[in-house]
Amino acid sequence: MEIGQRPWGQYEVLLDEPTYKVKRIIVLPGQRLSLQMHHRRAEHWTIVVGEADVTVNEDTFRLTPGEHVYIPLEAKHRVANPGSEPLVFIEVQSGTYTGEDDIVRFSDDYGRSGT
Repeated sequence: MEIGQRPWGQYEVLLDEPTYKVKRIIVLPGQRLSLQMHHRRAEHWTIVVGEADVTVNEDTFRLTPGEHVYIPLEAKHRVANPGSEPLVFIEVQSGTYTGEDDIVRFSDDYGRSGT
């Protein structure tokens, strides 16, 4: 299994197939991922532990354990952990390509915008 460390936390690839990928993502307290989109994949997030502030296009809302959100292809999206404990969610990616280089960043707390 692939494990990736990021400034906001980490991810673990649980399953990697040609047209879908499953990850467990941990976001540290007070951290958030970049506002981003993907040209070749959609995502479905299910919250497992903690609370998530989720942005999809112009809408922002809070999700708690057991709740989920679908992120369509090319939708701008972001997840943030507003809590004091780690946020854990399961991400299911589906599409023609699920590589890490299919990320267009619009803003990023860690200086990675535009990559």
